[in-house]
Amino acid sequence: MPFFLPILLQTLDPEIEAVMKRSQQRKREERAAAAAAAAAPPPPAANAPVREDGRIPVPAKFAAPFQACLDQAMESPDAGVAFAQKWRIDGGSFYARHCMGFAYARAERWTPAIVAFEQAAEEAERGNEMAQSARLWAQAGNAALAGGDAAKARTDFDAALARGLPDGMEKGEVHLDRARALVALGEVDAARDSIDIALAQAPKDPLGWLLSATLARRSGDMRLAQAHIARAVQLSPDDASVALEEGNVAILTDHADIARSAWERAVRLSPESPAGKAAADNLTRLPADKPAG
Repeated sequence: MPFFLPILLQTLDPEIEAVMKRSQQRKREERAAAAAAAAAPPPPAANAPVREDGRIPVPAKFAAPFQACLDQAMESPDAGVAFAQKWRIDGGSFYARHCMGFAYARAERWTPAIVAFEQAAEEAERGNEMAQSARLWAQAGNAALAGGDAAKARTDFDAALARGLPDGMEKGEVHLDRARALVALGEVDAARDSIDIALAQAPKDPLGWLLSATLARRSGDMRLAQAHIARAVQLSPDDASVALEEGNVAILTDHADIARSAWERAVRLSPESPAGKAAADNLTRLPADKPAG
């Protein structure tokens, strides 16, 4: 297959990255909703201890309007922005700016989303809410990454990590997002360092193992790519983007049978997704199976 491998390397990573961006957007939405639902009396003071799940409860004073603002933003980003602006004037603190950033992100208006998240982070820090500030810097970084400004994203992720996050999933995801920014900037060695930290902090996140395998493949470290895509498959066997990358790694390590099986699985799992379509295209490039005889 002399012409297949160069085409493979040139065409598949953008589809994988698109899947990652959608996954990260869903995570941001889930985190915002979970943060709003996390209020529990009595309201915590500044520097409240982090819960076992890594989240900081929203004080009861802000919980109901925060949830209402998020609900508005989910239904209509413009309505969410209007709600957040009024609430901010009425004393909504950094939670109002947080919701404003969320609403702008829902509308894919990345520049105002970045500003809102950064302003929320700065306001949280002035109130000595360092963990909340860190989370908001991370959301600003994700907005920058979604908007195509990888340098800005790296700066915001660095700000998030500098403010301190507890060990665990959330810190791991920030390092993973930072690695994505570094890959976009062509800083492969630094990206590998961040990915390694992410894998240590969030070993159950299949996205980390997927990105690690993809980066290893790009770097020519096929042994690492094989090991890490195998872990991603173990954690998320029904993810088409994982199946796509499993096939990518397999074809580059002379395992055409495994590649075929993986790509066929990607097509079955999500035929209309970018990963499914890329896998289907790759299958057309493989030589036909020899008839049994």
